[in-house]
Amino acid sequence: MSVTALIAAIAAALANVLGAALVTGRRVWSPRDLDMMIAFSGGFMISVAVVDMIPDAITTHGAAAGWMVLIGYLAVHLTQHTLIPHFHFGEETHQVTRAVGISALIGLMLHMLMDGVAIASGFAAGSTVGSLVVAAIILHKLPEGSTVSSLFLAAGFHRRNALGAAALLGLATVVGALLTVSFAPLSEYGLALSGGVTVYVAASNLVPEFQHKHGWRFPVAFFGGCVAFGAGHALLAMV
Repeated sequence: MSVTALIAAIAAALANVLGAALVTGRRVWSPRDLDMMIAFSGGFMISVAVVDMIPDAITTHGAAAGWMVLIGYLAVHLTQHTLIPHFHFGEETHQVTRAVGISALIGLMLHMLMDGVAIASGFAAGSTVGSLVVAAIILHKLPEGSTVSSLFLAAGFHRRNALGAAALLGLATVVGALLTVSFAPLSEYGLALSGGVTVYVAASNLVPEFQHKHGWRFPVAFFGGCVAFGAGHALLAMV
């Protein structure tokens, strides 16, 4: 794994901690602002997956990549909606048990592990793909750090435990990036697997958080994420 990919994984990990700090430090964004960021992230992420990650994986591995994309998609659904209770992005205000908080942490850690795989695989495919993947991942790591920390606080854990949970999410990202180098299947099919994970997070986690809400700001933010991806893609291609 390149030094650039490792630094990118660490930067993404710190975004989890920053998201948690915004909750534990009582510097919480308004629900509307958080929804706007989620909408923008959803547009950006789905664009990265459909335009770069999945096509590059199929170019390299053909039809086998399609199966890996599906496995990545199903794996996230299994961990987030089958094995543990469903949870939402953003600050949780309802009362939850400690078991739910820990279950959510485990599910998100599996997701974060795949974020690390996506970062390492993206940079292995090229600097353009890697840079866009990192940007997409950092955008959604802020609300994920906020999510796990607010769940821990709602479950009665101390603030340092809430920050520690977010730090564990970040650590899982770095571990995922390192495993991609040492574990051959991840190194070979990591981009396809993480492409499926990215589609799931964008289409099944992020988009439902705002699509039922009224107002023109949310669709503008979503399509703005797609436009931002296109602009970034064009600029990086010129470098």
